[in-house]
Amino acid sequence: MNILINADDFGLTQGITDGIIQAHQSGIVHATTMMMNGRSVPYAVQQAKRFPELKVGIHLVLSYGRPLTTTTTTLTDASGQFRFTNQYTEQTPPATEDVLTEWSAQIDAFLATGLPLHHIDSHHHIHGWEPLQEVVLELARRYDVPVRFVSTLEDHPEHALTKTLYTGFYGAGIYLDLWEELRSLDAESVEIMVHPAYVDADLQDVSSYTDYREKELALLTALTLPNDMTPLTR
Repeated sequence: MNILINADDFGLTQGITDGIIQAHQSGIVHATTMMMNGRSVPYAVQQAKRFPELKVGIHLVLSYGRPLTTTTTTLTDASGQFRFTNQYTEQTPPATEDVLTEWSAQIDAFLATGLPLHHIDSHHHIHGWEPLQEVVLELARRYDVPVRFVSTLEDHPEHALTKTLYTGFYGAGIYLDLWEELRSLDAESVEIMVHPAYVDADLQDVSSYTDYREKELALLTALTLPNDMTPLTR
């Protein structure tokens, strides 16, 4: 089985960024994805360039902070913040042209750092929202990069990063036998989504998922890859 252990939220805070670097340098994290409107993006770029073996993709955002563009009015509330929450499926979808404009700006900002773009995924899995399917496919084609597996990509496997995504390494699920969980999927390739971090004041300010991140970090630096699993080379 080919696996990709991928850490979300790179650049959101310095504590998250440092935790991900530690989980890569001393653990089993292979990749991460950066939030271009995060609080520590310049620092994250600097760290990524220190560790070029860490694959870095983009964590597209519609449900945290402010957009990079200023004309995407269907994306924002009266304060100029993104109006979506993690319950976005219950909200009115945005205009797809606004999403395409904003997400293109986020990807272009990533490319301007000089880092190679490994893949696309998103905060709160919003790229899997059915109304945004065509936007995601357009970005995959335009930038020629794979996309984190979501159900809306089932009919477009040529654009999927892996055959499936494992989201169970989260909260109390981090104490399950990860390797047996993956074997039960019976998939050729799997991405494992993780969230290691050091808890800092910024993290406590922006996320309710805090202490578990440090517990994830401890586990990800203690686990070793079994012989029947190899890192994804893509």
